[in-house]
Amino acid sequence: MGTLATAFGKLVLDRRATLDTITEAPAPLQPIDLTDDATVAEALDVAVRVGEVLLAAGTGAIDTSEQVRFVAATYGLAQCDVDVTYNSIVLSAYRGPTMPPASTMRVVQYRSMDFTRLAAVDRLTRRIRREAISPAQAREDLLAITTAPHPYHRWVATFAWAAMAASISVLLGGGALVAVMAFASTAVIDRTNRVLNGMGLPFFFQHVVGGIIAATPAILLFNLREPLGVDVPPGLIIAAGVTVLLSGLSLVGSVQDAITGAPITASARFFELVMMTGGIIAGVATALKVMEALGAELPVISNDALPTATALPVKVLAGAASALFYALACYAERRALTAAALGGAVGSLVFLMSMEFAVGPIISSATAATVVGFAGGLMARRALTPPLVVAVAGITPLLPGLSLYRGLYAVIGSELLLGLTALFSAFGIGCALAAGVTLGEWLARTVRHPRSVLRAGSLRRPQLRRVRRVRPYRGSKRHESHSAGGAPTA
Repeated sequence: MGTLATAFGKLVLDRRATLDTITEAPAPLQPIDLTDDATVAEALDVAVRVGEVLLAAGTGAIDTSEQVRFVAATYGLAQCDVDVTYNSIVLSAYRGPTMPPASTMRVVQYRSMDFTRLAAVDRLTRRIRREAISPAQAREDLLAITTAPHPYHRWVATFAWAAMAASISVLLGGGALVAVMAFASTAVIDRTNRVLNGMGLPFFFQHVVGGIIAATPAILLFNLREPLGVDVPPGLIIAAGVTVLLSGLSLVGSVQDAITGAPITASARFFELVMMTGGIIAGVATALKVMEALGAELPVISNDALPTATALPVKVLAGAASALFYALACYAERRALTAAALGGAVGSLVFLMSMEFAVGPIISSATAATVVGFAGGLMARRALTPPLVVAVAGITPLLPGLSLYRGLYAVIGSELLLGLTALFSAFGIGCALAAGVTLGEWLARTVRHPRSVLRAGSLRRPQLRRVRRVRPYRGSKRHESHSAGGAPTA
């Protein structure tokens, strides 16, 4: 118990926050020479490359533009216009009435769920502010971050995806054999799609292949249940594989963009999400139809309610494990793994408890996601990890893989009304999760003010300090200190 308390204390207390740390502008502040085109272009390049990493990792358009503007302003380019769309960033800096504006553009041509890279770039932006490093040094550090290899071997990621599927199958109510089958099929999906990705196959068809692999072994095992003497619900195996395929999609970013005022980027991300989900559905449907044509017996889908509090501790642990393995599969740092596991445990617990009040899966999902977003924002600050890491990992156990499969199966079985109801339910759960995370992160940023950081030897420990607000009068200027995110606080 003492070891657990010590580990938790290190997570939330010992380390300074990335978003909470009170930073001051360098003294004396020496902004770049706005008349030097080369220097201005170098500063703009650093800012837009920072935005490229954030956007590629699924960060919302508004948050990405704020970070780009933050880096540019640090170098003296205070008047900047930033336009972030689905896969491009345009940055234009105003240099006065007598000089033409300087502008640059960056197209994001990749998607990288490397949470270590995301955290490293987040820390680099703080260094740019605190240490006033030159644009040349910042560009060199940024290049080192983006070209560095993944912190774990690729087989570690494969194991993490497979273990995540096994954990989700337990969360849905499966036993040991279901978990083993989900583990094996997901490992095959990951290795197969890695080969297909190396061949340049579009992601849509990779998801089709993933859906086929997720469904085929489950149906075969169901048809061999009597000779093998096993009783396995194949729907849980398929649902676990579908959830893993859904977890890599930018659900949070698309809904967050729509809520925070970036409709163009939200539309593009959402259309990509729909297409990739359609690929998964097509793959599962193809497997079911082929197996039916070959004379295989298809299982009957149960519409029983999702997990109750009957085995609450086991399901909470399964939720924590699935979030942890998702973060590991996305190459998160070790300190972020603990925060992700706590987020998954909290989300699963709140969801299961909310279901006990018969409020339905959509409201339960929204409630759980809000708590995950809020708690994740606070934990991520102390873990020196972007909140996106904890939030996305925390809601992963709640993705509607089973509802999606139930709806698809009903549509294939000519139960159109039942199938569309389940599919729309899956859509509603997904939107509720993304909206809840967005609200929770907003609450974490709004309610909790930065703590004053005091030095105690080599350690810095946070201490709450009550500050009296003073209203400005007679034209006097109000003194403000700025947090790392640039928000003024009294």
